[in-house]
Amino acid sequence: MEISEIEALLKDKLELTEVYVKGEGSHYTVIAVSDSFNKMSRVQRQQAVYGPLQDKISDGTMHAISIKTFSEADWQRERQFHLPQ
Repeated sequence: MEISEIEALLKDKLELTEVYVKGEGSHYTVIAVSDSFNKMSRVQRQQAVYGPLQDKISDGTMHAISIKTFSEADWQRERQFHLPQ
């Protein structure tokens, strides 16, 4: 699955301001930014991002996924440390 497809899927299903996906083989890192995360626990944030990807996880397209979620304010503060290379 193309990284741009994953980003589009997440943006379509979640209210994300920004999303960054980096992949190598079946291992992916996802950075998702949205103020909708403000009212969610860390576990709920992870579940929200996993949800739209469930089919890709089930069929083995995506094996290992690291997810980092930020509110817009947190992202402004943290982006320099987390932007994918």
